[in-house]
Amino acid sequence: MQGSIEKRGSIGIIWIDNPPVNAISHAVREGLVAAVESAAADDDIDALVLACRGRTFMAGADISEFASGPKPPRLGEVVDKLGDSPKLIVAALFGTAFGGGLEVALACNYRIALSSAKIGLPEVKLGIIPGAQGTQRLPRLAGVDFALKLIVSGNPVPAAEALEAGAIDRVEDGDIVAAAVAYAEELVAGAAPLRKSHEMTLDASRFDDDYFAGFRKSIARRTRGMHAPERAIQAVEAAVNLPFGDGAKRERELIMECMADPQAKALQHVFFAEREATKVPGLPRDVELKPIRSVGVIGAGTMGGGISMNFVNVGIPVTILEMNDEALEKGLGTIRKNYENSARKGRISDAQVEERMGLLTGTTEYGDLADVDLVIEAVFENMDVKKTVFSTLNETVGADAILATNTSYLDINEIATVVENPERVLGMHFFSPANVMRLLEIVRAQKTAPEVLATILKLAKTINKAGAVAGVCFGFIGNRMLSGYGREAQLLLLEGAAPEQVDRVLYDFGMPMGVIAMGDLAGLDIGYRLRQQLDESAYDVRATYVPDRLVEMGRLGQKTGAGTYDYEPGNRTPIPSPVTQELIAEAAEKFGIEQREISDEEIIERCFYSLFNIGCDVLDEGMAFRASDIDIVYINGYGFPAWRGGPMYWAENAVGLGRVLERIREFAELHGERWWRPSPLLERLVADGGTLRDITNE
Repeated sequence: MQGSIEKRGSIGIIWIDNPPVNAISHAVREGLVAAVESAAADDDIDALVLACRGRTFMAGADISEFASGPKPPRLGEVVDKLGDSPKLIVAALFGTAFGGGLEVALACNYRIALSSAKIGLPEVKLGIIPGAQGTQRLPRLAGVDFALKLIVSGNPVPAAEALEAGAIDRVEDGDIVAAAVAYAEELVAGAAPLRKSHEMTLDASRFDDDYFAGFRKSIARRTRGMHAPERAIQAVEAAVNLPFGDGAKRERELIMECMADPQAKALQHVFFAEREATKVPGLPRDVELKPIRSVGVIGAGTMGGGISMNFVNVGIPVTILEMNDEALEKGLGTIRKNYENSARKGRISDAQVEERMGLLTGTTEYGDLADVDLVIEAVFENMDVKKTVFSTLNETVGADAILATNTSYLDINEIATVVENPERVLGMHFFSPANVMRLLEIVRAQKTAPEVLATILKLAKTINKAGAVAGVCFGFIGNRMLSGYGREAQLLLLEGAAPEQVDRVLYDFGMPMGVIAMGDLAGLDIGYRLRQQLDESAYDVRATYVPDRLVEMGRLGQKTGAGTYDYEPGNRTPIPSPVTQELIAEAAEKFGIEQREISDEEIIERCFYSLFNIGCDVLDEGMAFRASDIDIVYINGYGFPAWRGGPMYWAENAVGLGRVLERIREFAELHGERWWRPSPLLERLVADGGTLRDITNE
């Protein structure tokens, strides 16, 4: 029974048991109210401990109630009941106390936590704000600085930091419930007050308009375009400037604004999509996973080094192989430098730098990979080179070792042909910088075994990546769609848009940078080298004319100080280049393109409708299981704004499939069907009144 009371002497323990994460369901809320009322009438109980069974304290709301809405008693009523309890309550925190779980704890009189516990209010990541007085109680208990940090970022903090701020009163190790009972007995014996957060006040003079303006400025870049962070700030301002009851009312008004905001629906779509992406249709749940105790990485360059860091960060030893000692030492040196930079910024300790470097072993001999459980190849993007690597691995590593390629485009089925048991081959496509970007595109080859795929899906979570499964096609999910996005941006330049206009429009849409500037950052030579391996029929030569000429002039991007844009030494700020302007004019004349004024709206439509249309083809061909998987790829790998839900969600819900199809047909008439043929899937959905949610591939 939820909210049952166990008595240990004069201390009553209210037990919550709602596996797996003690979500605050309707039954839990009812049980809490009943338990507090029962304890209030029991003269044998002097104080209460709020405790949870299982692996964690209450980790937040029951997500199954997101769609229908919670039934009474609502969480705010439960929090009021706890806060008004005539008997002292100690919350015993362990695991994670997130969202509504933390709001419940804040309503208690005191909080004790295991040293390993974390607390957080992640609602802003779902486009909403805490709605059960968390924005009002936390500032009163732990201060405005701490409350803003926790509420506006949505990121959790460890118990030690919460203790220092005052959100937690004591930290212990061992049996947290026994420690909480002892703490409650101590408080009763000392006649400790019923410290109620809703009765505390804040010094408004310290937190005036200038204070909040400064905070807004400090977060402006990372919260660009998002509405929930601003509403969270307004809620904390209410805690500073209003009595508790009025502040709680203002919090409720703000959360209702959030709930009506399309951003909340989009972010909640992303929340569920990321979890859905780990589920592979037809993959048995009981498939036996392969142990990954050590990893080999081929290549110590930018990608290989970044990939290696993902594993040593979580304690998995890595052996990095390079062709010569010079390249190996350079790669290991870069990894050390990255870790030392993190230590200087206080993100890790000096001891952690040495611990992680101690998990790295460099080698120039394939034989040193003989005993690893997984090898990831991160060498030059060339089929012959990669097949040579895999052929060598076939002869040198254990027969059970998983063999993965980090290729961005190449046919993994062909790579697997040089391996005697190709069922152990698949793609693990990391995104640069690999130690930072969250996406791991997991590419299932034709013969990849179920246990291999399941193992890598689980491993993605272990190394803190958002995994999404793709099929084998040119560019897989992400880069295949990117071809349309980049092509239209380049064609818009020939038609009259300036590079800085295209990039400004895409940035204002919510992208971290425009696609033209992104090319300069990544290096224009990457696409150039790739095209040398392709027939011209595979791409639009008009769209590649300018970047290819720039490469041939030695203008590779930021790394050479000039690409599409010019750059001043030591400065990454793009400067419009007369060289590029001349090339654009030359290309327009060469291909007979009449230049005109391009609207911002057309830039959005051309770039993102082309990307979406290819996404529909990817889904129609079974290269992605779900449209939501494509959204996860683009949010985590390409910076598509999560608050728009991903490109597939955005096109369907913010624009409408019918409108998108109409414009694609118009573009096909204007620019030809070679690149603007409407996806058959899109045409079927519009004709039948279907939705992308209806499509799940096996």
